[in-house]
Amino acid sequence: MALTREEREQFLAEPHVAALAVASGDGDRAPLSVPIWYEYEAGGDVRILTGRTSRKAELIAAAGRFTLLVDRLEPTIRYVSVEGPVVDTRPATRADLEHVSARYLPAEKVAGYVEFAWENHGEQVVITLRPERWVSSDLGQV
Repeated sequence: MALTREEREQFLAEPHVAALAVASGDGDRAPLSVPIWYEYEAGGDVRILTGRTSRKAELIAAAGRFTLLVDRLEPTIRYVSVEGPVVDTRPATRADLEHVSARYLPAEKVAGYVEFAWENHGEQVVITLRPERWVSSDLGQV
């Protein structure tokens, strides 16, 4: 059963770990698919943080678009996939890292993780996707 617009936007707004997929641009390689944290508020754009010189960032820049897929198995099998164009890429700030980390980590772990990541993960960028195509379903408890 497909989700309504409100259901799919609410589901995407929850802090799931997404699978990001982007064309590899190479005829002998499959698309790149990797897990990633993301930010989304219903009705808005999707934001990810990644290394400025990472393969992921380079492929997204070349393709100009990517897909995110989020799913869960309980209490029902549900997924949302969103695909669209990149509408902005900018240097990440420490506040960006704190915000996305707070979605996924317990409050007492955020500061330590942010400190480590800011010092060790290299220069980061925020890439913004404008949702254009949605695929969603709730398969119930099959």
